[in-house]
Amino acid sequence: MDDKGLLLIAQHCTNLCKLKIKSCRQLTDEGIGLFSRVVSSTLQKLSCSLCSFGAHGMNSIVYNCSLLEDLSVKRLKGLIEGPAEFIGPGSCNIRRLCLKELFNAQLFGPLIAGSKDLHTLIACRNSGNWDSLLTIISEQVSNLVEVHVEKLHLSDRGLQAISRWTQLEVLYLIKLSECSNVGLSAIAEGCKRLRKLHIDGSKINRIGDDGLVTLAAKCQELQEIVLISINATAVSLGLLASNCPALERLALCNSDTVGDTELYCITSKCYSLKKLCLKNCDISDEGMKGLAVGCPKLMKVKIKKCKRVTYEIVSWLQAHRPSLLVSLDCELPHMQIAEAVNLVEGVLEIPFAAVPPSPRPRSPLAKLKLALAASGSFVACSILRRSSS
Repeated sequence: MDDKGLLLIAQHCTNLCKLKIKSCRQLTDEGIGLFSRVVSSTLQKLSCSLCSFGAHGMNSIVYNCSLLEDLSVKRLKGLIEGPAEFIGPGSCNIRRLCLKELFNAQLFGPLIAGSKDLHTLIACRNSGNWDSLLTIISEQVSNLVEVHVEKLHLSDRGLQAISRWTQLEVLYLIKLSECSNVGLSAIAEGCKRLRKLHIDGSKINRIGDDGLVTLAAKCQELQEIVLISINATAVSLGLLASNCPALERLALCNSDTVGDTELYCITSKCYSLKKLCLKNCDISDEGMKGLAVGCPKLMKVKIKKCKRVTYEIVSWLQAHRPSLLVSLDCELPHMQIAEAVNLVEGVLEIPFAAVPPSPRPRSPLAKLKLALAASGSFVACSILRRSSS
């Protein structure tokens, strides 16, 4: 699509309020300028990725479209090849801004700082130093509620800038190699209203118990915690479980320190927990037995790549706590695989007339063979439970 096509859309869609454009490399700054003037009184949400226009075209959007609230920009080629022109602040009132994979994302600094009602900021895989930019933004914008930062040049200084947003409720810190317990402690001290926290430490091992202990002491309204590649122990997990009575969702992934002791802390202290996910952790069947009596509100458990957890524990948990839904990938002995195949084949011997008609029926044997082919000797325990019933 070129400039003419975009202008036709604007002229014929007189109530256009949302637009997503992708891989439209023939669009120019001039075409975007004409489009923005036509939709100036209606456009509220714009998403553009892999396009060739640059900062001048973005300025046309933010200055002409006064109702614009949601802006997403990804891989904007014109920011690299075009002149370095700052974007914003403009006449719009941005509430959600998403910047992904941009070479000159700092050009959006005036727009971010000028958006006094900004609610959500997402910055992923952008180049440049973000410590200074976030420091300036935090001095101008005070009402941010949700922040996502991923793979940025961001250190503890940047996290200290984020800690100024005292209204923050949702925070994603993904693969920030320069951040440590110091920055996380600053977040805990400043953002005491956090409800949802995701941290991916990328096995750098700079964030651990020290930061999590401060988090447990200060952020007692947490409802969801996801820790990936963070070596938390029973010390911090026990405090999080005790001090966060509203904690409903917990995920621990790729941790070298999470074992049966840590799982016992969770099952004995997380009274409000409803969903638990453990991936690539050193837990065993013995630790899993605590799920039969702990966490009275627990509804779903998901276990992946935990080599010491076997399929027997699923049957044991189902017998002792039938209401608990357990999703588990586990290695099944070859003898059990053969029994499962025979069992499912027995189901297939039911006369056709006795089987109620259903649209696009799927063979149980095909399901089992597909599972076996996909993961070698691995089979979903839920298929066996369904077959045995």
